[in-house]
Amino acid sequence: MIMTAMLGVMMAIVVVTGIAGALHPSSNVEVVDPTTLHLQGEFVESNLGTAIEPDGSVTVRIIAEQYDFVPRCVRVPAATPVKFRLTSADVVHGFLLPDTNVNTMVVPGFVAEVRTSFAGPGEYAMPCHEFCGLGHQAMWAHVSVLPKEQFANGTPVERTSCVPQ
Repeated sequence: MIMTAMLGVMMAIVVVTGIAGALHPSSNVEVVDPTTLHLQGEFVESNLGTAIEPDGSVTVRIIAEQYDFVPRCVRVPAATPVKFRLTSADVVHGFLLPDTNVNTMVVPGFVAEVRTSFAGPGEYAMPCHEFCGLGHQAMWAHVSVLPKEQFANGTPVERTSCVPQ
């Protein structure tokens, strides 16, 4: 009877934890309506991409949708705190910057936020690492890290191509 009671308690804990985690993932605490992302709020078309904050840090807003990141390329300055804010318009996607501390799931209805800093200039491929459908293998974007001086001297911060000019 004691073993059956212990088994029942453990099963109840697993069920309650699973339900609570499904209702509100622990790493994504901000809620957003995925059906109106492009129409209102933080993720409207004009807010996407790189924005310089008053304190000198940089915020990058990205929407993941089948089978693309919008914008597909972002430019950020080196040696500057960078905050990536992401959300999904449709299904669960992944956001990964190899060789950095950036790795998160992008869940529809929630805003994922990841902070990092890039020591020096470079190019980073940004693959979706959560299977999101038949076009998943083509879902890539890029982060172009520029020297701080070059970024501050007129480099456009809106959505751009990562092809060197």
